[in-house]
Amino acid sequence: MAVTKGPRAAAENRRARHDYLIEDTVEAGLVLLGSEVKSLRAGHATIAESHAGPKDGAIWLLNCNIPPYEQAGRENHEAKRPRKLLLRKKEMERLLAAVKQKGVTLVPLKIYFNDRGIAKLLLGLAKGKKLHDKRQADKDADWKRQKARLMRDKG
Repeated sequence: MAVTKGPRAAAENRRARHDYLIEDTVEAGLVLLGSEVKSLRAGHATIAESHAGPKDGAIWLLNCNIPPYEQAGRENHEAKRPRKLLLRKKEMERLLAAVKQKGVTLVPLKIYFNDRGIAKLLLGLAKGKKLHDKRQADKDADWKRQKARLMRDKG
């Protein structure tokens, strides 16, 4: 049996780093049902269109698609139900205060299992990028790629 070190990603939102400027990241726990955990372990989750927001004094993960686990039968879950995030009180207050600012949002970056096998969500405190910022980031990435190729070929 192969043992992997570090977190295993169950779902990742790669587009978020392109669309948003990530200012800070926070690790949060998730309140999940058993069939949701099984579905996550199988890698069947999508967080590309999801977001997090305040509701009833807590922070919830909204629009996250974890499809039903086929072997669960009648004990299955709803695919896009809101899921409560588990955060420390000070972290929650800090995030709620930041969300009240104009242009700041909570973006889920990755759902993964930590070393103990517990599902965690990497949540980013983000500001939306303008089109010219995205273009500049693409140019910078292209230049880094070209520079690495040149260094590899010459060196």
